[in-house]
Amino acid sequence: MSNNRISKSVIRRLPRYYRFLCELEENDVDRVSSGKLAEIMRTTASQVRQDLNCFGGFGHQGYGYPVTTLKNEIIKILGLNKNYKAILIGAGHIGTAIAAGMNFSKMGVEIVGIFDSNNKIFGNTINNIEIKDINTLESFCKENHTDVAFLCIPKEAAADTVKRLYNLGIKNFWNFTHYDIVGEYPDAIVENVHLSDIMMTLCYCMNEGKNE
Repeated sequence: MSNNRISKSVIRRLPRYYRFLCELEENDVDRVSSGKLAEIMRTTASQVRQDLNCFGGFGHQGYGYPVTTLKNEIIKILGLNKNYKAILIGAGHIGTAIAAGMNFSKMGVEIVGIFDSNNKIFGNTINNIEIKDINTLESFCKENHTDVAFLCIPKEAAADTVKRLYNLGIKNFWNFTHYDIVGEYPDAIVENVHLSDIMMTLCYCMNEGKNE
């Protein structure tokens, strides 16, 4: 099956497979059945087999899945072996938490630059990466290959910032703003993170007394 025909729901489950396979590997588990994976994932063995068959299978009936091999295949499928270069725009509370608190090396990404408009924090560092003046964005990106931008800025600043990045050839975004990037740039690849939406979904689930 062509990867561009695989549903988003399957793709969104792959990081969970990866996370649980890493845990199994750390516990010296060599092989895992679809039933055991289903138990860990809180789904069905049939769903596990369907998901993995989208990418070629990797297992044998009655034999299970080799944990390390399957983990490495998922690394390749997700592109975690590519070492994509990222810049982070906005070193406020959210941007700082992301840059300081996430292990991007395990996610196939390296943050190579952090930018902000607040001159009071220029020169400060987050995880040994210096916070630079947003006005140096063009010169930095021309000198340093950049694959993706993390946007942790107010919505009112997003349109101009995205335009600058897009004109620099950056079309991949992890977007924490409420700015509709794809509406303006249809060929952009965007993963939107709306924290307020997630909070409201949690409120709904609490109101209904159940998980999603």
